[in-house]
Amino acid sequence: MSNTIRLTAAQAMVRWLSVQTTEDGARYIDGVWAIFGHGNVAGLGEALHGIGDALPTWRGQNEQTMAHAAIAYAKASKRRRAMAVTSSIGPGATNMVTAAALAHVNRLPVLLIPGDVFANRRPDPVLQQVEDFDDGIVSANDCFRPVSRYFDRISRPEHLLTALPRALQTMTDPAKCGPVTLSFCQDVQAEAHDYPESFFAPQVWKIRRPQPDSEELEAVRAALEAAERPVIVAGGGAIYSGAEQTLLDFAQAHNIPLCETQAGKGAVDWQAELNLGSPGVTGGDAANAALAEADLVLGVGTRFQDFTTGSWTAFANPKRTLVSINVTGYDAGKHGALPLVADAKAALERLGAALGDRRWPGRDSAARATWYAATDAVMAAPDTAGLPTDAQVIGAVQRQATPRTVVMCAAGTMPGALHTLWRSAPGGYHMEYGFSCMGYELAGAMGIKLARPDADVVCFVGDGSYMMANSELATAVMRRVPFTVVLTDNRGFGCINRLQIGTGGAEFNNMYASSNVKAQPEIDFVAHAAAMGAHAVKAADISDLEAQIESARGRDIPSVIVIDTDAGPGTGAGGHWWDVAVPQVSDRAQVQDARETYDQQTALQRID
Repeated sequence: MSNTIRLTAAQAMVRWLSVQTTEDGARYIDGVWAIFGHGNVAGLGEALHGIGDALPTWRGQNEQTMAHAAIAYAKASKRRRAMAVTSSIGPGATNMVTAAALAHVNRLPVLLIPGDVFANRRPDPVLQQVEDFDDGIVSANDCFRPVSRYFDRISRPEHLLTALPRALQTMTDPAKCGPVTLSFCQDVQAEAHDYPESFFAPQVWKIRRPQPDSEELEAVRAALEAAERPVIVAGGGAIYSGAEQTLLDFAQAHNIPLCETQAGKGAVDWQAELNLGSPGVTGGDAANAALAEADLVLGVGTRFQDFTTGSWTAFANPKRTLVSINVTGYDAGKHGALPLVADAKAALERLGAALGDRRWPGRDSAARATWYAATDAVMAAPDTAGLPTDAQVIGAVQRQATPRTVVMCAAGTMPGALHTLWRSAPGGYHMEYGFSCMGYELAGAMGIKLARPDADVVCFVGDGSYMMANSELATAVMRRVPFTVVLTDNRGFGCINRLQIGTGGAEFNNMYASSNVKAQPEIDFVAHAAAMGAHAVKAADISDLEAQIESARGRDIPSVIVIDTDAGPGTGAGGHWWDVAVPQVSDRAQVQDARETYDQQTALQRID
């Protein structure tokens, strides 16, 4: 009979998590973010206190943003490490559902441990319990089911023996990777069980590297051989695979130009001659021109989201073939693509060997040079008075960037502008654009800095996103996690305001000036950030912004630099059509005109 150790279920969970390691010996779950309530304070709270630094606990301000920080940590770690987040039942748990959706869309690992109702049902309905009149086993935590890659309800202490290994199997599986929810009944957290000592033996979690199927590989090789103008679209999977150098070597060996999605940007240095920049809606002219002519589009670790494909109008060659290298069969087969289901690095190595010394003819480099000249112009410091554009703000940060700079964002104007304009060093770009979740920015910046302490993290955030979720700025101050925040204040939701006007709508309810308010707000963002302990300043102009960016380096707390911007102009360069449905019936002539354009563009969509 094996030896056992008597522990509460919560104590067993944290002890088990504390001995799960990566191949280099680091903790795989590198700490637990926690806000305690009646659903987890007595059980998990006691257990986390007891485990101490073997599995450190971090206190945040909001369950959603704690989870955002954990997700950013995993993304910045290239999915090699992760964090856990625990909440009480009720609103604490449902606050995390948005973050779970974000992680699910972006294929990022996070372990969510919301407290749940009493398994024994004696005090039902307990405070904050959501009751289903027709289903006795439903709780609020069932909201996590569609946005979790693995969901389990721990309603007996021994459930941990199977649930915990399944959780980490999911999180470390490159094909299934995503959020895991272990809904932990609060009475079960405190119940004791005699666990086998062997359950707590340290375990190393390796990220497998699936090899390509020989028949799929041959089909892709033949398709490439037959192509005359192939183009590579590199996605986040190239980075998570650790295939950055392999991708560049493959492109250079066969002379195939490449472009990078939001998740893939920074895989290859922007200065590489074959790197044409960004594709699609937020794309540059050089990349989009190449994609329009391409007779074969080779996706590497991308799910071909609509921004990448210009809502399936960017790949305009009627003879084009779509090829998708992806570790997930679901993504590899999208839109009739010729699939190569495999790890990106392994697939590129095998495909490169199969192609041998095959090289495609060189392309005219003038398009790339012309594109960067155009971006130089829109990012240049203004030579006239007036509020700067977002592009000019990006230019100021770009001129102060170093090889250690990592720029990040999530929603609003800046994600599109940064994808189009930013010139990223390898590993210098972090964008949450799968879910494009407002409020990810400040928490995400903290998560990046925790994962990459040597990086110079610059967070771009608009006034709208800042107003939605800013409280983890206080957490970063308390934990002495420094990063730089560039807060662009255009007095509303400028990005969606432009989209509203661009689709023929009247300016309405996006900018404060066009909202139903009795007084226009005058929000002192500098005072607000300073009140949470950050170093906060107002930049007078672009020149002052550059100076403040440089001054921020070396502080041990976050620096917030506020600058007023012009809400009107867009990026000023690049771009492509995006499918945003326009009403078929409207009294507005502008809407009628926009609908005519919309019908013309949708006729060009190719979704096979």
